[in-house]
Amino acid sequence: MGTENCSTVTEFVLVGLTDALELRVFVFMVFLLIYGVTFLGNLGMIAVIRISSQLHTPMYFFLSHLSFVDFCYSTIIVPKMLYNILNEDKAISFLGCMVQFYLFCTCLVTEVFLLAVMAYDRFVAICNPLLYMVSMSQELRMVLVSGCYLCATVCSLTHLCLALEIPSYRSNVINSFFCDLPPLLSLACSDVTMNELLLYTVATFNEVITIVIILTSYLFIVITILRMRSAEGRRKAFSTCASHLTAIVVFHGTLLFIYCRPSSGNSVDTDQVASVFYTVVIPMLNPLIYSLRNKDVKEALRKVLGSKIFS
Repeated sequence: MGTENCSTVTEFVLVGLTDALELRVFVFMVFLLIYGVTFLGNLGMIAVIRISSQLHTPMYFFLSHLSFVDFCYSTIIVPKMLYNILNEDKAISFLGCMVQFYLFCTCLVTEVFLLAVMAYDRFVAICNPLLYMVSMSQELRMVLVSGCYLCATVCSLTHLCLALEIPSYRSNVINSFFCDLPPLLSLACSDVTMNELLLYTVATFNEVITIVIILTSYLFIVITILRMRSAEGRRKAFSTCASHLTAIVVFHGTLLFIYCRPSSGNSVDTDQVASVFYTVVIPMLNPLIYSLRNKDVKEALRKVLGSKIFS
């Protein structure tokens, strides 16, 4: 690679989802609708949990933080994406790009750990129900949630500091609709082996640790459920885990596909689709999954909004 093509950059250009003029309005309306559902769904979930006393339990405390994180990282990405769809000027300042990546990475890693904490919460609730409220005390809940945010902040700062050390780029056109690290590293003129190795190692480590916690928790949950004599008890126990398991499979499946595989085999178009899925679609799906499959949430919604709407 010739160094004559390398230079420092003051701004990046984000490649949009489509260059076809006839599709721009349609794509804009689709993603605007998705963002609207995400906005209302996650903030609505937080409001219902706060208002309804029946939802003041550890499970819904963690769920409110999951909704907050989903709302945040969707808001970090989607408004700028919507603006770029309709405008020819798709530039974002260097500082703006770094801030977007940092905030997005923080929210993403926070959700990874939150889903593991929620699996542990289900383990305590099903395997030791009589001591559930005592075991999952308010102090422990705050420690667990604070730990999720702290670990995410440390991971994001580490990646950000290394990214800021990149002296020059061969192009300022990022082949993505937001400032993610892999497409940014592909533009660097200097050796970014350490950045790529750290990204792969940290992402894989986080995935392995959280998946081990999730699988271990659900192993004990399944053993406990199978020992129940009541069919109704088994059905109720499984139903309380169904929403969480659905969210885990969708979220972790996408992350493993994008971040925990060698970069040499990546297809840009495939990664774009996967990125849209976990940055735009998953934050919309989570509140729907937890509200449509959860009797407590639906009952709380009926009380808050009125039974006539849900008749």
